Amino acid sequence: MSMFLGTHASRIDAKGRISIPSPFRAVLKDQARPGEALMIIRPSHLHDCLEGWSASAFFAFSGALDEYDPFSEDHDDLATSLYADAYPLDCDKEGRVSLPRNLKDHAGLDGDVSFMGLGRVFQIWNPALAEERRQQARSRTRDLGRRKSSTSREVPTP
Repeated sequence: MSMFLGTHASRIDAKGRISIPSPFRAVLKDQARPGEALMIIRPSHLHDCLEGWSASAFFAFSGALDEYDPFSEDHDDLATSLYADAYPLDCDKEGRVSLPRNLKDHAGLDGDVSFMGLGRVFQIWNPALAEERRQQARSRTRDLGRRKSSTSREVPTP
């Protein structure tokens, strides 16, 4: 299975387009199904960034909504938060996409951008916020590792 890996710099051009990094385009093309958009871009629920999914991965993930009563408020809330601001996009011949203004505003994108691979998805960030997030994730991961190793030690018996 191909994955989104690495951090890549890009820039919003004068026409408001950004180039999807070529390694990410390769993953998207590898996972593309005939008749589907190449990718789905949506605001992150957790961070001031955008999430990019292959269309097939996005629709497989969204299948979890089938577990909810389609007439319930939970289903309606989840569907609204998942789909209302999700945009199917295809790249032009040069690998660029035009992002809707509301997505750019959500992530504070203007000029330089950073693409971060997260395995099955990628994120698009303002570069300063991307670096903050990477540092935060590293710190929290170190703390998690310390907590796990301290709880896995055997307690001596008297």
